Amino acid sequence: MNAKSPAVPPAPRDRIGKRVDKRRTILDAAFAVFARRGYAQTCVKEIAETAGVAKPTVYNHLHDKETLFRESLEDAADMVLVENLAVLERLRDPGDDLPAALEDVGRRLLTVCCGERSRALRWLTYSQVGSAPDLVDAVQSRTSVRLAEALADRLARLALAGRLRPCDPGVAAEHYLALLTAPLETRTRLGTRGVSAAETRAVAEAAVDTFMRAYGV
Repeated sequence: MNAKSPAVPPAPRDRIGKRVDKRRTILDAAFAVFARRGYAQTCVKEIAETAGVAKPTVYNHLHDKETLFRESLEDAADMVLVENLAVLERLRDPGDDLPAALEDVGRRLLTVCCGERSRALRWLTYSQVGSAPDLVDAVQSRTSVRLAEALADRLARLALAGRLRPCDPGVAAEHYLALLTAPLETRTRLGTRGVSAAETRAVAEAAVDTFMRAYGV
């Protein structure tokens, strides 16, 4: 009878892939637990159990609770940004009805903003304003700042095409986003209550009406 062949170790690429997947699982679990319990009440053991890994595995990948918290928030911020940038693609070809396109974009941005990940990210970020302002900056640079920059680029192209009046696109982007987010924060009581699709649609319509009165040609 032939001897059993020795196990072949995974190729380096396979090992790297598995490590990346495990890190992804740990970050997702960490964000979920932090969102549920807050930073102070969260323990690494619960994160490990949620991720389905041993506690030492968590430390091997992300060292300590503070690193877990920071990287899970930054990772969540990156995912929220990806969702928002996908929404802005609508403005690459807005069609003949620019206000309708801006309303559609506004409504979809608000939908992302009201999503579970975005709401949890805001709560966790607000909780660090006094203790970790650098983390607040890191999250904002990945979300609101990058979103405003991408939107400013789209608005600048619309202005060059004569669809909007000549303007500072950065300021116009700030105004557009403020017209969306400020009413939403009030209606959601800083994210503590849900809003209906009709409410988000109404906020988007009012925001675009005001925006086009200021920037329309």
